[in-house]
Amino acid sequence: MARWRDLPDELDPQVREFAELLRRVVDRAGLGLGAVADRTGYSRTSWEKYLDGRLLAPRGAVVALAEVTGTASADLVTVWTSAERAWNTARLRQERTVDDSRIVRARAAPGGSGPPPRPAGSAEGAGRGARARRPVLYLVAVVGVLVLAVGAFLLTDALVPGRTADASGSPSPSARTSPSLPPGVLCAGAGCTGKDAERTGCADDLVTTASSAVVGPAVVEVRYSRTCGAAWGRITGAVPGDVVRVTVGSHEETGTITGTGETIAYTPMIAVSDPGRAKACAVLASGAQGCTG
Repeated sequence: MARWRDLPDELDPQVREFAELLRRVVDRAGLGLGAVADRTGYSRTSWEKYLDGRLLAPRGAVVALAEVTGTASADLVTVWTSAERAWNTARLRQERTVDDSRIVRARAAPGGSGPPPRPAGSAEGAGRGARARRPVLYLVAVVGVLVLAVGAFLLTDALVPGRTADASGSPSPSARTSPSLPPGVLCAGAGCTGKDAERTGCADDLVTTASSAVVGPAVVEVRYSRTCGAAWGRITGAVPGDVVRVTVGSHEETGTITGTGETIAYTPMIAVSDPGRAKACAVLASGAQGCTG
Protein backbone atom coordinates (compact mmCIF):
# COMPACT_ATOMS: atom_id res chain seq x y z
CA MET A 1 0.00 0.00 0.00
CA ALA A 2 2.88 2.33 -0.62
CA ARG A 3 0.74 4.45 -2.89
CA TRP A 4 -1.73 5.32 -0.14
CA ARG A 5 -1.33 8.21 2.29
CA ASP A 6 -1.34 7.58 6.01
CA LEU A 7 -4.87 7.76 7.39
CA PRO A 8 -5.53 10.59 9.89
CA ASP A 9 -4.62 9.65 13.45
CA GLU A 10 -7.91 11.02 14.80
CA LEU A 11 -9.98 8.80 12.50
CA ASP A 12 -12.57 6.63 14.27
CA PRO A 13 -11.47 2.94 14.34
CA GLN A 14 -14.56 1.81 12.41
CA VAL A 15 -14.07 4.48 9.74
CA ARG A 16 -10.39 3.54 9.55
CA GLU A 17 -11.29 -0.14 9.10
CA PHE A 18 -13.68 0.79 6.28
CA ALA A 19 -11.13 3.00 4.48
CA GLU A 20 -8.51 0.23 4.70
CA LEU A 21 -11.04 -2.26 3.32
CA LEU A 22 -11.75 0.00 0.34
CA ARG A 23 -8.01 0.29 -0.31
CA ARG A 24 -7.62 -3.50 -0.29
CA VAL A 25 -10.51 -3.88 -2.72
CA VAL A 26 -8.97 -1.36 -5.13
CA ASP A 27 -5.53 -2.95 -4.79
CA ARG A 28 -6.83 -6.46 -5.45
CA ALA A 29 -8.60 -5.24 -8.59
CA GLY A 30 -5.39 -3.59 -9.80
CA LEU A 31 -7.22 -0.35 -10.61
CA GLY A 32 -5.92 3.20 -10.57
CA LEU A 33 -8.05 6.04 -9.23
CA GLY A 34 -8.86 7.20 -12.75
CA ALA A 35 -10.25 3.79 -13.66
CA VAL A 36 -12.21 3.59 -10.41
CA ALA A 37 -13.73 7.01 -11.12
CA ASP A 38 -14.63 6.14 -14.73
CA ARG A 39 -16.24 2.83 -13.85
CA THR A 40 -18.18 3.90 -10.75
CA GLY A 41 -19.38 7.31 -11.91
CA TYR A 42 -17.85 9.10 -8.91
CA SER A 43 -15.09 11.65 -9.49
CA ARG A 44 -11.41 10.94 -8.94
CA THR A 45 -11.32 13.74 -6.34
CA SER A 46 -14.13 12.08 -4.40
CA TRP A 47 -12.39 8.71 -4.43
CA GLU A 48 -9.16 10.29 -3.20
CA LYS A 49 -11.07 11.63 -0.21
CA TYR A 50 -12.90 8.34 0.39
CA LEU A 51 -9.69 6.33 0.34
CA ASP A 52 -7.74 8.85 2.43
CA GLY A 53 -10.39 8.84 5.16
CA ARG A 54 -11.23 12.52 4.64
CA LEU A 55 -14.79 11.80 3.50
CA LEU A 56 -17.07 8.80 4.01
CA ALA A 57 -18.03 7.16 0.74
CA PRO A 58 -21.82 7.09 0.16
CA ARG A 59 -23.56 3.75 -0.10
CA GLY A 60 -24.01 4.15 -3.84
CA ALA A 61 -20.25 4.53 -4.34
CA VAL A 62 -19.60 1.45 -2.22
CA VAL A 63 -22.07 -0.65 -4.23
CA ALA A 64 -20.63 0.66 -7.51
CA LEU A 65 -17.08 -0.21 -6.39
CA ALA A 66 -18.19 -3.71 -5.42
CA GLU A 67 -19.74 -4.15 -8.85
CA VAL A 68 -16.72 -3.05 -10.87
CA THR A 69 -14.25 -5.06 -8.75
CA GLY A 70 -16.31 -8.24 -8.46
CA THR A 71 -16.56 -7.89 -4.66
CA ALA A 72 -19.59 -9.03 -2.67
CA SER A 73 -21.50 -5.80 -2.08
CA ALA A 74 -23.13 -7.16 1.09
CA ASP A 75 -19.73 -7.47 2.76
CA LEU A 76 -18.75 -3.90 1.91
CA VAL A 77 -22.14 -2.49 2.88
CA THR A 78 -21.99 -4.22 6.28
CA VAL A 79 -18.70 -2.52 7.15
CA TRP A 80 -19.93 0.76 5.61
CA THR A 81 -23.02 0.75 7.86
CA SER A 82 -20.87 0.66 11.00
CA ALA A 83 -18.53 3.28 9.57
CA GLU A 84 -21.42 5.60 8.67
CA ARG A 85 -22.79 5.39 12.22
CA ALA A 86 -19.38 6.24 13.67
CA TRP A 87 -18.82 9.02 11.11
CA ASN A 88 -22.16 10.69 11.88
CA THR A 89 -21.54 10.43 15.62
CA ALA A 90 -18.14 12.10 15.25
CA ARG A 91 -19.61 14.82 13.04
CA LEU A 92 -22.36 15.62 15.56
CA ARG A 93 -19.77 15.79 18.32
CA GLN A 94 -17.69 18.19 16.25
CA GLU A 95 -20.72 20.38 15.50
CA ARG A 96 -21.52 20.59 19.22
CA THR A 97 -17.93 21.61 19.93
CA VAL A 98 -18.12 24.34 17.29
CA ASP A 99 -21.43 25.58 18.70
CA ASP A 100 -19.98 25.68 22.22
CA SER A 101 -16.98 27.66 20.95
CA ARG A 102 -19.28 30.16 19.27
CA ILE A 103 -21.20 30.65 22.49
CA VAL A 104 -17.99 31.25 24.42
CA ARG A 105 -16.79 33.78 21.85
CA ALA A 106 -20.16 35.53 21.85
CA ARG A 107 -20.12 35.89 25.62
CA ALA A 108 -16.59 37.24 25.56
CA ALA A 109 -17.37 39.78 22.81
CA PRO A 110 -18.45 43.38 23.61
CA GLY A 111 -22.12 43.33 24.47
CA GLY A 112 -21.97 39.69 25.59
CA SER A 113 -22.43 38.56 29.14
CA GLY A 114 -18.64 38.87 29.71
CA PRO A 115 -17.03 38.58 33.13
CA PRO A 116 -19.05 39.37 36.26
CA PRO A 117 -19.11 43.08 37.27
CA ARG A 118 -17.14 44.43 40.23
CA PRO A 119 -19.00 44.74 43.53
CA ALA A 120 -21.17 47.84 43.66
CA GLY A 121 -19.57 48.92 46.96
CA SER A 122 -16.13 49.50 45.48
CA ALA A 123 -15.24 53.01 44.45
CA GLU A 124 -14.02 51.84 41.06
CA GLY A 125 -17.20 49.86 40.49
CA ALA A 126 -19.35 52.84 41.43
CA GLY A 127 -17.43 55.13 39.10
CA ARG A 128 -17.66 52.70 36.23
CA GLY A 129 -21.35 52.16 36.86
CA ALA A 130 -22.03 55.93 36.61
CA ARG A 131 -20.02 56.16 33.34
CA ALA A 132 -21.76 53.05 31.91
CA ARG A 133 -25.37 54.02 32.62
CA ARG A 134 -25.57 56.72 29.95
CA PRO A 135 -24.38 54.45 27.07
CA VAL A 136 -26.72 51.69 28.25
CA LEU A 137 -29.71 54.02 28.30
CA TYR A 138 -28.77 55.30 24.86
CA LEU A 139 -28.45 51.74 23.56
CA VAL A 140 -31.86 50.82 24.98
CA ALA A 141 -33.39 53.79 23.18
CA VAL A 142 -31.77 52.85 19.90
CA VAL A 143 -32.95 49.25 20.20
CA GLY A 144 -36.48 50.43 20.89
CA VAL A 145 -36.49 52.55 17.75
CA LEU A 146 -35.17 49.63 15.68
CA VAL A 147 -37.86 47.30 17.06
CA LEU A 148 -40.57 49.77 16.09
CA ALA A 149 -39.07 50.21 12.63
CA VAL A 150 -38.87 46.46 12.01
CA GLY A 151 -42.43 45.98 13.20
CA ALA A 152 -43.67 48.66 10.85
CA PHE A 153 -41.76 47.12 7.94
CA LEU A 154 -43.16 43.64 8.60
CA LEU A 155 -46.70 45.01 8.86
CA THR A 156 -46.27 46.87 5.59
CA ASP A 157 -44.75 43.78 3.96
CA ALA A 158 -47.79 41.72 4.94
CA LEU A 159 -50.26 44.30 3.55
CA VAL A 160 -48.58 45.27 0.28
CA PRO A 161 -49.87 43.22 -2.69
CA GLY A 162 -47.29 41.19 -4.61
CA ARG A 163 -45.28 40.17 -1.56
CA THR A 164 -46.19 36.55 -1.01
CA ALA A 165 -45.10 33.69 1.20
CA ASP A 166 -46.06 30.05 1.40
CA ALA A 167 -48.47 28.60 3.93
CA SER A 168 -45.76 28.20 6.54
CA GLY A 169 -44.77 31.86 6.29
CA SER A 170 -41.46 31.00 4.60
CA PRO A 171 -40.43 32.75 1.40
CA SER A 172 -40.79 30.90 -1.89
CA PRO A 173 -37.81 28.83 -3.13
CA SER A 174 -36.93 31.51 -5.65
CA ALA A 175 -36.82 34.09 -2.87
CA ARG A 176 -34.45 31.90 -0.88
CA THR A 177 -31.97 31.66 -3.75
CA SER A 178 -28.74 33.30 -2.70
CA PRO A 179 -27.23 35.77 -5.17
CA SER A 180 -23.74 34.71 -4.07
CA LEU A 181 -23.15 31.03 -4.85
CA PRO A 182 -19.92 29.07 -4.34
CA PRO A 183 -17.52 29.03 -7.30
CA GLY A 184 -18.71 26.67 -10.02
CA VAL A 185 -22.27 26.41 -8.68
CA LEU A 186 -24.70 27.81 -11.24
CA CYS A 187 -28.09 27.53 -9.54
CA ALA A 188 -29.91 27.25 -6.24
CA GLY A 189 -33.47 26.51 -5.13
CA ALA A 190 -36.15 26.75 -7.80
CA GLY A 191 -33.54 27.74 -10.37
CA CYS A 192 -32.15 24.17 -10.24
CA THR A 193 -35.41 22.37 -11.07
CA GLY A 194 -35.09 20.48 -14.33
CA LYS A 195 -31.32 20.99 -14.57
CA ASP A 196 -28.41 18.55 -14.53
CA ALA A 197 -26.61 18.31 -11.17
CA GLU A 198 -23.17 17.74 -12.74
CA ARG A 199 -23.37 20.59 -15.25
CA THR A 200 -24.61 23.10 -12.67
CA GLY A 201 -21.93 22.23 -10.11
CA CYS A 202 -24.45 20.86 -7.62
CA ALA A 203 -22.88 17.38 -7.54
CA ASP A 204 -20.00 18.48 -5.31
CA ASP A 205 -18.39 16.64 -2.41
CA LEU A 206 -21.06 17.90 0.01
CA VAL A 207 -23.81 15.90 -1.72
CA THR A 208 -25.41 13.25 0.49
CA THR A 209 -27.55 10.18 -0.11
CA ALA A 210 -30.82 11.04 1.59
CA SER A 211 -32.32 7.56 1.10
CA SER A 212 -31.70 4.44 -0.93
CA ALA A 213 -33.22 1.09 -1.84
CA VAL A 214 -32.06 -2.10 -3.55
CA VAL A 215 -34.15 -3.07 -6.57
CA GLY A 216 -33.03 -6.37 -8.06
CA PRO A 217 -29.34 -5.97 -8.95
CA ALA A 218 -29.60 -2.16 -8.93
CA VAL A 219 -29.53 0.50 -6.22
CA VAL A 220 -31.78 3.55 -6.44
CA GLU A 221 -31.00 6.66 -4.38
CA VAL A 222 -32.23 10.14 -3.57
CA ARG A 223 -29.20 12.42 -3.89
CA TYR A 224 -29.37 15.82 -2.17
CA SER A 225 -27.27 18.96 -2.48
CA ARG A 226 -27.57 21.26 0.50
CA THR A 227 -25.62 23.90 -1.42
CA CYS A 228 -28.19 23.99 -4.22
CA GLY A 229 -31.25 23.03 -2.17
CA ALA A 230 -32.23 20.37 -4.70
CA ALA A 231 -32.62 16.59 -4.95
CA TRP A 232 -32.37 14.12 -7.81
CA GLY A 233 -32.64 10.39 -8.37
CA ARG A 234 -29.77 8.07 -9.26
CA ILE A 235 -29.63 4.41 -10.21
CA THR A 236 -26.45 2.32 -10.17
CA GLY A 237 -25.81 -1.27 -11.22
CA ALA A 238 -28.39 -0.79 -13.96
CA VAL A 239 -28.69 -1.98 -17.57
CA PRO A 240 -30.13 -0.38 -20.73
CA GLY A 241 -33.87 0.08 -20.37
CA ASP A 242 -33.80 0.65 -16.60
CA VAL A 243 -35.54 3.86 -15.54
CA VAL A 244 -35.13 6.03 -12.43
CA ARG A 245 -37.65 8.66 -11.32
CA VAL A 246 -37.60 11.24 -8.55
CA THR A 247 -40.73 12.92 -7.20
CA VAL A 248 -41.35 15.83 -4.86
CA GLY A 249 -45.07 16.31 -4.37
CA SER A 250 -46.58 16.34 -7.85
CA HIS A 251 -43.30 17.20 -9.59
CA GLU A 252 -41.46 14.32 -11.28
CA GLU A 253 -38.21 13.99 -13.23
CA THR A 254 -36.97 10.89 -15.08
CA GLY A 255 -33.63 9.39 -16.13
CA THR A 256 -33.03 6.30 -18.30
CA ILE A 257 -30.14 3.96 -19.09
CA THR A 258 -29.87 4.07 -22.87
CA GLY A 259 -26.27 3.38 -23.90
CA THR A 260 -24.75 -0.08 -24.09
CA GLY A 261 -22.42 -0.66 -21.16
CA GLU A 262 -23.88 2.18 -19.08
CA THR A 263 -24.73 1.26 -15.48
CA ILE A 264 -25.55 4.63 -13.90
CA ALA A 265 -28.29 7.14 -14.68
CA TYR A 266 -29.46 10.36 -13.06
CA THR A 267 -32.64 12.40 -13.18
CA PRO A 268 -32.70 16.19 -13.47
CA MET A 269 -33.01 18.03 -10.15
CA ILE A 270 -36.07 19.21 -8.24
CA ALA A 271 -35.82 22.06 -5.74
CA VAL A 272 -36.67 20.95 -2.19
CA SER A 273 -35.56 22.22 1.22
CA ASP A 274 -36.16 18.91 3.02
CA PRO A 275 -34.65 15.86 1.25
CA GLY A 276 -37.07 13.66 3.18
CA ARG A 277 -39.84 14.92 0.88
CA ALA A 278 -38.11 13.46 -2.19
CA LYS A 279 -38.66 9.85 -3.29
CA ALA A 280 -36.75 7.95 -5.96
CA CYS A 281 -38.16 4.90 -7.76
CA ALA A 282 -36.63 2.43 -10.21
CA VAL A 283 -38.43 0.47 -12.92
CA LEU A 284 -36.07 -2.13 -14.36
CA ALA A 285 -36.22 -3.59 -17.83
CA SER A 286 -36.64 -6.98 -16.12
CA GLY A 287 -39.93 -5.80 -14.62
CA ALA A 288 -38.65 -5.31 -11.05
CA GLN A 289 -39.75 -2.10 -9.33
CA GLY A 290 -38.97 -0.38 -6.07
CA CYS A 291 -38.75 2.98 -4.32
CA THR A 292 -36.80 4.61 -1.52
CA GLY A 293 -38.47 5.22 1.81
